[in-house]
Amino acid sequence: MASDHRGFPADFTWGAATASYQVEGAVGEGGRGPSIWDTFSHTPGRVRGGDTGDVACDHYHRYREDVALMRGLNLGAYRFSVAWPRVQPDGTGPVNRAGLAFYDRLVDELLAAGIQPWVTLYHWDLPQALEDAGGWPLRDTAHRFAAYVEAVTGALGDRVRHWITLNEPWVSAMLGHVAGVHAPGRAEARLALPVTHHLLLAHGLAVPVVRQHSPGARVGITLNLSDVTPASDAQADVEAARRVDGTQNRLFLDPVLRGAYPADVLDDLAAVGPLDAVRDGDLGVVAAPTDFLGVNYYYGFEVAAAGRAGKAAGPEYPTAPDAVLVDRGKPRTAMGWEVEPAGLTALLRRLHTEYPGTDVVITENGSAWDDQVAPDGAVHDVQRVDYLRGHLLACRDALAAGVPLRGYFAWSLLDNFEWAEGYSKRFGLVRVDYETQRRTVKDSGRIYAEVVRTGGAALR
Repeated sequence: MASDHRGFPADFTWGAATASYQVEGAVGEGGRGPSIWDTFSHTPGRVRGGDTGDVACDHYHRYREDVALMRGLNLGAYRFSVAWPRVQPDGTGPVNRAGLAFYDRLVDELLAAGIQPWVTLYHWDLPQALEDAGGWPLRDTAHRFAAYVEAVTGALGDRVRHWITLNEPWVSAMLGHVAGVHAPGRAEARLALPVTHHLLLAHGLAVPVVRQHSPGARVGITLNLSDVTPASDAQADVEAARRVDGTQNRLFLDPVLRGAYPADVLDDLAAVGPLDAVRDGDLGVVAAPTDFLGVNYYYGFEVAAAGRAGKAAGPEYPTAPDAVLVDRGKPRTAMGWEVEPAGLTALLRRLHTEYPGTDVVITENGSAWDDQVAPDGAVHDVQRVDYLRGHLLACRDALAAGVPLRGYFAWSLLDNFEWAEGYSKRFGLVRVDYETQRRTVKDSGRIYAEVVRTGGAALR
């Protein structure tokens, strides 16, 4: 992977990303069925402001306009997700041809614009009918996912060359089923391992299906990973950091890339709930060979034991009930997340050391800020520009250290429905006026377009 003077390989992939429920809207059109996020967002008190994804960015109707925006931003790739209930309204049974046709049109539009489609097959919108039948705590859901993947790859596999099975299974498992703050809103710590395992089993079952229907394509999984460090060398702090890192990172990395759950994390989870979801032969399926690891990076953690000033790690870390996330005094985004570009470099170097031979793609990286529209109609999002620059330089540092980093996708192309935060948080390179659906490229979008155009040379 030869690099030029800019530090980025000539074949580096530059893109931006979205997710189906966050941008598509049209939840009742084209035969689409309800998802767990439709149900969750329509449940009073679940989403800030009572917001829903019913309309979102209306990408379903405005995709041609959005592809033109991507072309204006010089993007080489667009990462989007397919809505399972748009393809199979009940999660099983006949394929909804009208739903698949939307993605067929989108893929063709992208290719005509010279933009490579990167398709995520699951970005949290489980069909509600499957949730009613038991959802991810039920092993059968993994097999239903493989059948759905067969339908999607059978229709698009002749043109799509990059596939991602799952987006952030940690979020589905820990925020959706343990903390209960994401769909489906369960708050049962005992579900931590069963849901995690069935999600990873779904990934492993899907990989050979993708290869069968999209020969020669590259397939991977996207994990949200953090740089986790202890606040001191004290044994209690080191132990607290080990537990947080185990749940956040190693519980997902090890089975996918090493074919085994980390023993210490299983020991921790045994005190939380049953381990019997894992059956003989499963881990061989989960560890199906992949072509890249997608990494979503937003922040790092400094972790201490109870008694230190900071924020409790929270129920999403069921094995670390006493862990504290230390406030390091760094700038924070509108989400309250620390800005720590050096953590991205450290994380990428760790992956290269501990999981050698694994190609990595940054499949999400971005920040929410309280953007303001200037009197001239522009959005001068200085903080997002600084965030973007800092993290791209962190990527360049990782490349210089020998990390096989193959691409970067900014999150997000558009301001959108930010899950439990509704429309209160804006991550986009492009501003969306939700009343009029008017798109405005922010300063960050213009600067990213120049970075892309120059292959990284515009970074200073």
